[in-house]
Amino acid sequence: MSRFCSIAARGKFCSVAAMALIAGLHVSGVSAAGEAPATGKTKPSGTVGLGKVLTSKNGGQIFGFDIDQVGDDGVLATAADVETFNQDTGKIKRAFGKYLGPDSDYVVNGIAGGDVGLVEIEKVPQGKLYPRRHYKVINPVTGSKFTGKWTPPLDGLIAQAMSTDQSTQTSLLFALTNLKSGEEPVLIVSDVAANTFSNVISLDTNLFCLCDGPQLGQFTAGNAAVFALSPDGGAVGGQPPLNVLVDLSTGQTSQFSGYNNGFFHAGYVNGLAVDPGTGVAATTTELNSQVEFYYLNKKKGITFTQLPCTTDTDQTNSGSGIAVDPVNKLFLVTDQFYCDGSQGSAIVVYDEAGNFVESITGFNLAIGEPAPVLNPGKRMGWVFSGPNGFSQLQQFFY
Repeated sequence: MSRFCSIAARGKFCSVAAMALIAGLHVSGVSAAGEAPATGKTKPSGTVGLGKVLTSKNGGQIFGFDIDQVGDDGVLATAADVETFNQDTGKIKRAFGKYLGPDSDYVVNGIAGGDVGLVEIEKVPQGKLYPRRHYKVINPVTGSKFTGKWTPPLDGLIAQAMSTDQSTQTSLLFALTNLKSGEEPVLIVSDVAANTFSNVISLDTNLFCLCDGPQLGQFTAGNAAVFALSPDGGAVGGQPPLNVLVDLSTGQTSQFSGYNNGFFHAGYVNGLAVDPGTGVAATTTELNSQVEFYYLNKKKGITFTQLPCTTDTDQTNSGSGIAVDPVNKLFLVTDQFYCDGSQGSAIVVYDEAGNFVESITGFNLAIGEPAPVLNPGKRMGWVFSGPNGFSQLQQFFY
């Protein structure tokens, strides 16, 4: 089975084991006291809890989304169109793009610095099996229209993940080369708005195989890409996860082992987020339901913690995507199977020292849930999958 989780959000990874879970199981995590924190029902904007629900204009499944981290706009894609929205009200502003045909779609890779949206267009030619891929930009997203092309030096790149630091003009895209080129892993370093490329870094095929579930982050102050991965495909009782730093100028890599706790050890790395300024990273791991924290500068661990209501053998309760709030120094972890299930899914918040801050409950998160997207100044975010499923996004405050 592929580890690419298209059902949750195009361009996001999900765990093999998590994909095998049966929806409806619901268990997870420990607060400092070992109990589930209080629930959060839908609350007025600006208070901790759930906010608006957004449904795509055409009612189709959402394939990628993002918001401007310092603005008011957001963007999402479906198979049939691209839609911009107001991140405060959840209202769709404009839908554009045309239907591309069966098995073709749009995918939002993310928003780069300066409110520049990057959209992958996958079109399957008539009579063909595989799509042809190219990229367009929305500059700015507030303009609600395509304004040009993004043309990386390698044709037909298959995007896997895009960095999330919008405070810099340097964006990272982890991708595979096209089918004819053998689907080799590469890292693209680009100013998306200017359509320029400062480096194209070929990655070790053995180390960055999708079977090892590489997760991407960006340590901007250290001029480095960060990957967290499982070197043995998440094997039970297997090797420690690896944290790999890639120098964006030279392409040279350095690495150190992560925590490997629990009877079954850590297994796959389900999520990674990096504070681009401090170089503090957080990961979630599959087999032990833990969240781990690291100093990238020192290449050493800070601490680890169990998600609320879990032990280190609770595989089904493991966290998935992680978002970083570099302004308020927080990490937000998606937790689909939260405690006894009576509170729905949750987002569990930690500070950069690994201390529990709060749990926000009442979500309907997907298996292998991608990371939320955040506006730190508003302490507000959006996450994939609303009450009615994959055609919706859920707003929340933290």
